[in-house]
Amino acid sequence: MTLLQKPTVPIGEAVSALLPDGLPVRFTAYDGSAAGPEDALIHLELRTERGLRYVLTAPGDLGMVRAYVSGDLVLHGVHPGDPYEALAVLQGNLRFRVPSPGEAVQLVRGIGLGHLKPPPPPPQEQLPRWRRAVEGLRHSLARDAEVIGHHYDVSNAFYRHVLGPSMVYTCAVFPDASATLEEAQTEKLDLVARKLDLRPGQRLLDVGCGWGAMVLHAAREYGVQVIGVTLSRKQAEWGQAAIEEAGLGQLAQVRHLDYRQVEESGFDAVSSIGLTEHIGVRNYPAYFSFLRSKLRPEGRLLNHCITRPHNRRAETGAFIDRYVFPDGELTGSGTIIAAAQDEDFEVMHEENLRQHYALTLREWSRNLREHWDECVAEVGEATARVWGIYMAGSRLGFERNEIQLHQVLAVRTTEDGSDGFPLRPTW
Repeated sequence: MTLLQKPTVPIGEAVSALLPDGLPVRFTAYDGSAAGPEDALIHLELRTERGLRYVLTAPGDLGMVRAYVSGDLVLHGVHPGDPYEALAVLQGNLRFRVPSPGEAVQLVRGIGLGHLKPPPPPPQEQLPRWRRAVEGLRHSLARDAEVIGHHYDVSNAFYRHVLGPSMVYTCAVFPDASATLEEAQTEKLDLVARKLDLRPGQRLLDVGCGWGAMVLHAAREYGVQVIGVTLSRKQAEWGQAAIEEAGLGQLAQVRHLDYRQVEESGFDAVSSIGLTEHIGVRNYPAYFSFLRSKLRPEGRLLNHCITRPHNRRAETGAFIDRYVFPDGELTGSGTIIAAAQDEDFEVMHEENLRQHYALTLREWSRNLREHWDECVAEVGEATARVWGIYMAGSRLGFERNEIQLHQVLAVRTTEDGSDGFPLRPTW
């Protein structure tokens, strides 16, 4: 076994040398060195050589995440369930300069060449995107089932702690700033129902139904016959049990099924809440074509999904792709609307709920923080750390308009152009 070369340049000094604007937080390292203001509220502690190797050998934020998830990099001054304040300080305030070739050589020699050998990544990390593309066809039925299982089949109890009683894992709609998370999630479900103009006796297909909240709401509040489908077995089991407990088995069901395998058609409405992010941009035409084929003439589609603030195709970053949503892709609302229109949907309305998602994530993070011990008991501390940093970072993304959330309402018109809508919206 080869021992790592001990750094001859203090790690804190090396960090400071690459930050012309200074360090906005306190930084200390296992070699006893330090950088940044001593009275900073946030303290970043690099505890191990493995953590240093993670940081040095992975691009962007991936190395930092690896070290953080493994416990080699610790954030003091914030709770691991909600490191929002630390990320708000670090993001945009760490401007590393590019060293000259001579400086780079000197720094590498000072840190130690042995630290440029990457350690194995944490077990929570998925293979890189290019490896997954080689090993299995992206967005095939089997591959989509695998990646959905990676994220959603964690623990229903864990999700219950984080999401709250509603078990809704999509953007809420806050009627006002004082609304609770449960009130906001109920408002979101009802907004979808109102946009779809649900009425007793109608039939609704909810694709990517999660734990069945929309299924339950439509059946209970609107007397609608509902089929919900999800690729997560644990979600399907939870949702069907909730339906039976509510006495709604004659109206509603949740199936463990890929939406592409739904055989029924002639639905009055289709809701897709948080599914489009998972299907891949190149699959939009097939997706909208399939959903249109499930609707009767004048049937409505409500598509609710995370988007970019632009319409350039963009894969998710390395952290989100490898730890949270493998194979996920985001694009702008314009691309989604164009894809729906190209498959003969008439788009009637769209709205951006970006700030509502920031508020939703704030509440989920609070839940994780308040139920930290129970969540760690369910999934382990490393996975709980992934969720803490993922939700806090996503909250920042929505606040800073780096990502958005759009609802698009569309209709399958009749052959003579009738869409069944009144002259003005009713929702």
